[in-house]
Amino acid sequence: MTRFADRIRVKRVYEPATADDGARVLVDRLWPRGLRREAAGLALWLKDAAPSPQLRKWFGHDPSRWQEFASRYQAELQGNPEPVQQLQQLASQGPVTLLYAARDEVHNHARVLADHLRSRLRG
Repeated sequence: MTRFADRIRVKRVYEPATADDGARVLVDRLWPRGLRREAAGLALWLKDAAPSPQLRKWFGHDPSRWQEFASRYQAELQGNPEPVQQLQQLASQGPVTLLYAARDEVHNHARVLADHLRSRLRG
């Protein structure tokens, strides 16, 4: 039996959809450049799950700010439970793939969000 926490995946939105993606959820506040909506294959665009514009601008995809960014974003997620609850509900129904547009596959908010969701789903 698959644990709910194992159902959370992370992928760049520009990667092709696959059968094991489950519900594809864009978790960016801005629509990805050069991507047609039909090509994204989204189940949901959950803008409110993304970091605040202020936090996103402060981070600026600077890896030296990664730990502080992750901490601040976790705090934002704690204070904004609705999108997290929506994602938990989706995960209770099957796999969920969190989609992001950033070039950096390691230092991006979708990874923080996925870890946050996994910890809540385990608990």
